[in-house]
Amino acid sequence: MTDPQIVTVDLNEAAVEISPWTRARMGRLLGGRGYNVEMLYRFLPAGTDPLGPENVLLLSCGLLTGTRAPASSRVHINALSPQTRLLGSSNVGGYFGKNLRAAGIQSLIIRGRSERPVYLYIDGGRVVLRDAAGLWGLETPESIERIKANHPDEKPSVLTIGPAGENLTLFAGILTDQGHAAGRTGMGAVMGSKNLKAIAVRGRNQAGWKQDDTVKAAVRDYAFQIRKAPEFRTLSRYGGSGYISWANEKGFLATRNYRENRFEGANRLDGRRLARYKTRSLGCSRCPVQCKAELCFPDGPLKGERMIRPEFETMVSLGSKCGLGDPGAVVRLDDLCARLGLDTISAGSAVAFAMDLFDRGILDLEKTGGLDLSWGNEQSMETLLAQTARHEGLGALLALGVEEAARRIGPPAEVFAPHVKGLECSAYHPYYLMATALGYAVSSRGGDFNHFFPSIEYIWDPDRAQRELGTRRAVVPWAVQGKGRLVRRSMLVNIVLDSLGLCKVPALSLIGAFDLVNESRLTRALTGLDLTPAGLFERAERIALLERLFNLRHGLNPSRDDTLPALFFQSEARPGAEPVQRPDWLRSMVLDFYGAMGWDENGIPGRACLKRFSIPEPTNGASNLKKSA
Repeated sequence: MTDPQIVTVDLNEAAVEISPWTRARMGRLLGGRGYNVEMLYRFLPAGTDPLGPENVLLLSCGLLTGTRAPASSRVHINALSPQTRLLGSSNVGGYFGKNLRAAGIQSLIIRGRSERPVYLYIDGGRVVLRDAAGLWGLETPESIERIKANHPDEKPSVLTIGPAGENLTLFAGILTDQGHAAGRTGMGAVMGSKNLKAIAVRGRNQAGWKQDDTVKAAVRDYAFQIRKAPEFRTLSRYGGSGYISWANEKGFLATRNYRENRFEGANRLDGRRLARYKTRSLGCSRCPVQCKAELCFPDGPLKGERMIRPEFETMVSLGSKCGLGDPGAVVRLDDLCARLGLDTISAGSAVAFAMDLFDRGILDLEKTGGLDLSWGNEQSMETLLAQTARHEGLGALLALGVEEAARRIGPPAEVFAPHVKGLECSAYHPYYLMATALGYAVSSRGGDFNHFFPSIEYIWDPDRAQRELGTRRAVVPWAVQGKGRLVRRSMLVNIVLDSLGLCKVPALSLIGAFDLVNESRLTRALTGLDLTPAGLFERAERIALLERLFNLRHGLNPSRDDTLPALFFQSEARPGAEPVQRPDWLRSMVLDFYGAMGWDENGIPGRACLKRFSIPEPTNGASNLKKSA
């Protein structure tokens, strides 16, 4: 394997520096999420302004991104989040990662702030900054088309922000290709704060990856396991949105700002209802699933329009969370968010929060600027999303995220703000999914399913749970027993996948092994590095520790922040049939998780943890590290 490069761009000086990505780094940090958090932990001190030039934006390919490994398309993006003021973390597929790696680049480190709008253009080993004054203000499709028109012979892959990122909406995302987004934690706002409109890359040469019989066998077997999985056909045909009805039947579906866990319009939103409009399958580089799709509507308001089918999270956030049961309307609102560069999970949650306040009389027509925010009002949702991206009207308040919006509105709005650590919660309602509830509470980036993906909870059988998690109850969704170890296991596997650049959908939704055997085999075959499953788990533990230490440095208070929003403690109903009282049911799981991680009862890693991984004691304001063993 040819060693790729690390490219550091100083926007203050319009300077580029290139350094090697060594095999020693590969073995220790893997890539992607692992490399990024190590760099942020080393170089980003307490007190950094997330929207200031001192923040550092990192975009890194996983160790296997762009290789022959199936579903190896992912790029991980990190910075200090302007939304949570903790670890910003997002991930994107498509073809950008493949092309970045084919250009010989493992990681992009972007510092400073340009005096004027620019975009970064990478053509093989050539890295230059280009003027983007003519692109500023464009929505994402127009931005991508204009940049490609500027380079007609190169056909670059483009990663860009929209008006939301330019206007520093705190949950602005970054878009690429068709329907691929790095949505969470406001990485688009960080790009906007740096006057960086886009990054375009042309990958000239495929990296020199091994292609011997060992590689072919590892790749073939992994792809075979994906294709033979019981849910492969459903996921490939309908995408994640094909599970809306399932989640509704199970009582997992966030509805009307989490007031309810089932939605009467769920069957209409299910991806199976959109199958008739599908014109072709889409997906990421080298992925056998191809879970995305292009839709074309023959009649109605979308007649003749070609749009991308929304995924599960988007269908819920813009659909049932807001009381909207029209799938065509959700498709159109998803397209609007993509054009504006808004994270659909946070944007839909912000609208649902406003609708909830309107329904309760906390917001009235005067405070909404005349918008009727009744549940399911598509026209008002469209207006409010556009306002949010452009910081107008009520949208200027929602653009700050629901945590800050609720604080400014004042009591009792804060009770109904659906966030953890400032990040709006994702689609699963946690009442009957205790591992999801715990994961929301302790995730390093806030209330998000994809950062820990505990599908173990509903795909493993009780016998395996007994063997590997110590109790059969761990895989009873509404039970609290064993969930600390379950979430630890799923979190570590997620960290490895994000560091290798592999997609979680095939690995965790379809294969569902959570043992890193496949990932170890692929890594050893393709890189020659002697990384066993145990070795990968050990590296994930180190990365998880660095993420925790980074957050502690930047103000995480575990007793305040490792919890769920107040709205989940309003009901007297208990989770499932568990004989526990709120909030004790959550606290017991949090303590179980702390113990599984080797942290003390306050959620603080002790010196023994640091010593084990040769991490020096924190400085730069991380004074809440205790001297626990």
